[in-house]
Amino acid sequence: MTPTSLARALALLVPAALLGGAYVSQYYGGLAPCEMCWWQRYPHMAAIPLALIAILLARAPGVSRLATALAAVAIGVSGAIGLFHAGVEYGWWEGLTACSTSAGGASPADMLSSIMAAPITRCDVAPWSLFGVSLAGYNGILSTGAAIAILALLARKPASKGGWA
Repeated sequence: MTPTSLARALALLVPAALLGGAYVSQYYGGLAPCEMCWWQRYPHMAAIPLALIAILLARAPGVSRLATALAAVAIGVSGAIGLFHAGVEYGWWEGLTACSTSAGGASPADMLSSIMAAPITRCDVAPWSLFGVSLAGYNGILSTGAAIAILALLARKPASKGGWA
């Protein structure tokens, strides 16, 4: 496997795995996401189609490398948000000053009922941690590391003669 094809694979697998973990913890673990948790998901949602484009257009090296690099940047953005969020959870700095929730319904009464029934999820409290690291912290570490690894792989020259793979 060439460095570029490994970079493409990581650009797809890392955000897919992290998003999958986030949804499993939400729907099966009962951990309702706060606003900053959602912010971390959006760049991963952007990275997946970029990585798919990179894989599908592997025979167009310039486009494939650009899409892979953009996916890496998106993954890195999620990591930066995760690190910021972890800092808020650990009390290192202040995060959001208002709570948020999603409300649905056609009428104002339905929306109020939905708001009142929705769980309030604070961004400054880690609902789960392992070895003292929260989910936001793990996302920050894994996403930042993956983004650096992908960009480093893209920067390597291939072993084969010729251009970039």
